[in-house]
Amino acid sequence: MSTLITTPFGFASTAAEVVAGIDLTGRRAVVTGGSSGIGVETARALAGAGAAVTLAVRDTAAGKRVAEDIAASTDAGTGGRDVLVAPLDLADPGSVARFAASWSGPLHLLVNNAGVMASPEQYTAQGHELQFATNHLGHFALTTALHGALAAAGGARIVQVSSTGHMLSPVVLDDVDFRFRRYDPWLAYGQSKTANVLFAVEATRRWAADGITANAVMPGAIYTNLQRHTGGSGTVPPELIKTVEQGAATSVLVATSPLLDGVGGRYFADCNEAAVLDRRGAPLQGVARYALDPGAARRLWDLSERMVAEAAEAVEETVAGA
Repeated sequence: MSTLITTPFGFASTAAEVVAGIDLTGRRAVVTGGSSGIGVETARALAGAGAAVTLAVRDTAAGKRVAEDIAASTDAGTGGRDVLVAPLDLADPGSVARFAASWSGPLHLLVNNAGVMASPEQYTAQGHELQFATNHLGHFALTTALHGALAAAGGARIVQVSSTGHMLSPVVLDDVDFRFRRYDPWLAYGQSKTANVLFAVEATRRWAADGITANAVMPGAIYTNLQRHTGGSGTVPPELIKTVEQGAATSVLVATSPLLDGVGGRYFADCNEAAVLDRRGAPLQGVARYALDPGAARRLWDLSERMVAEAAEAVEETVAGA
C-alpha cells in the first residue's frame, strides 16, 4: 500500500473541528443509526456544514427529536435545518428495500454508522446471525441498492463505521452464521466489523469508475448505547475514552476532507490512516492485514450478494402469498 494518509487532526479532534471551513451546501447525506451516539454528532456536523441530512433509524420518534435538536443547534443560513428522518431496520430486508426504493436523486455521502455490539445469540427471520446481519449484511443491501444514487452524485463517499474489534475475528466465510461454531458474542462482533472494512475495499474496487469511494473508520472507545450488552467500555484505559463529539470526528473527516478525494479502500483511526498489522499491538491501534485483503473482500461480496438475493426472494414470496 502507498504512504499512509495523515491529517492535521488526531485523537482529541471533534467532528465540528474537522469539518470547519468545508461547505457541504447542495450535498445530500444519509447517516444510519443517526438517532443516538456518534451518529447524532456525525449528522450534526454534516448538517452544520450545509448538507441535507437524512437520519435512517429504527426509532423514528427518537430520530425526530434528534432532528429537531440538530436544527436548533445549527445555523439555518447554512442549510443545516434540512434534517429528515426515515425508518430503517437493517436486520429486516423489507425495510432496507423500502428505504432504498423511497430515495430519489443523487446521494453524496452515505455513513453506515448503525450497529450492535456483543449481543446475545439471536438470528433474523432469514436465519442470519444478528450482528453480521445488522452490521454488515443490512448495510451491504442498503448500499448496493443505492448504487445508482451514489453514482449520480459524482464523487460520492461511503463511510463504514468499523471498530478495533475487527481484530477479534476475520470473516469466517464458511460459517458466518455460527451454524457449526459455538456462538461467541465477541467473535460475532469482530467478524461483522472485519466485514465492514472488507466492504470498503471491494466497493472501491468495483465502483471507483463511478466516482464512488469507500473507507472504514474506527471511532474510538466512547460510552454510548452500543455498550448495553457489555457493561461499559470494558478494559479500555480511561485516558483512551473519547467524547461522542470526538468519536464522530473520524467519520466526518473521511466523509468530507479534501485530503481524501479519490481515496478508498482504507481504514482510519484518530483522523489518520492506520498502520497495517500482522499481529495485535497497542490498544485501539492499527488494522489487521486480513481486513484489507482484496481476495477476502471479493469472496465476501459474492457471498453477501447471494444472501441478499435469497432474502429478497423470500420477501417477495411472502408478499405474494399474503
